[in-house]
Amino acid sequence: MSHPAPYPVRLADEITRQLGQLSDHLSQLPPPQAAQVIARVLDPDNGVLGGVTHLVITGSHFAKSEAERGALPAEVWLALGRAANELHDISLDLDEHQDLLQHLGTRPATSAAKPPAPAPLVVRRRR
Repeated sequence: MSHPAPYPVRLADEITRQLGQLSDHLSQLPPPQAAQVIARVLDPDNGVLGGVTHLVITGSHFAKSEAERGALPAEVWLALGRAANELHDISLDLDEHQDLLQHLGTRPATSAAKPPAPAPLVVRRRR
């Protein structure tokens, strides 16, 4: 008889499955609803990105402890630490646009006399 996966492993699998479902739904939503979903996902305090960042930070702490006792190579801890830092930086970059996404998601759908002008997609990134 096979052993069932422990609860945290099943939870990770379920979250992954639900993220796939959310992606599928997002691709089919009208723009205002898609903006609402994206704004919630990117919320640094209560959103998916913040949760994933916190999870990677927690994983980095675990990997540090395991690396210090020799159970994991230090490279694993360093890679998780870099990933946590990058996710945090990305969250900060995206947080600047949170209000705009929320506003877009709550704006009533009206047929404007003049459609919005397309924006250039080449933007300099500041760091």
